Amino acid sequence: MYNVGNLVKELTEKHGKRRDSLIPILQGIVERHNYLSDEAMVEVAKELDISAAEVYGTASFYTFLDTEPRGKYVIRICKTITCMMKGKNEILQTLEDILKIKVGETTPDKMFTLLETNCIGWCHKAPAMLINEIPYTELTPEKIVEILKSYMKK
Repeated sequence: MYNVGNLVKELTEKHGKRRDSLIPILQGIVERHNYLSDEAMVEVAKELDISAAEVYGTASFYTFLDTEPRGKYVIRICKTITCMMKGKNEILQTLEDILKIKVGETTPDKMFTLLETNCIGWCHKAPAMLINEIPYTELTPEKIVEILKSYMKK
C-alpha cells in the first residue's frame, strides 16, 4: 500500500490548497492508484480544509474518479443511444464473454474492470470504448478480440 499522506501532500504542493485544486488532486490519486480510497479522501479533506463529505460528493459525482478498486485496465463502454444503435450491446456481450465478467465487475486477476459510461465524445465513430484513456472506435466483435489480446500480452 502506498503512503496516502505523502501522495496527497505532494499533489497539494503541485496544485495548491484551494478548493479548485480538489479535482486535479483527486485525478492525480486515481492516475497513480486506480481509485480513491476512503483514507485518501479523508487526507485530501484535511489538506484542503474541507469536509470529507464534500470530497466524497465530488469524487462520486464524476464517472472517472473511481471510489472503489479497479483493474489495471478499466474498460468503459459508451452507453449513449448512438452507440446502442450502432451495436454497443453486441460489443458488450463480446467483452463479457471473453473476460467472463459482467458490467461493474473486475476479473479475478485484477487486470480488467468493465464499466458502462455516458458519452465519451466519439459518437461519430460509434460504437466506442475507452481502455484507461485510450479510445477505440467503430468497434466490431472481431476488433474487440484483437484489442483484448493485445492487452492480455502486456
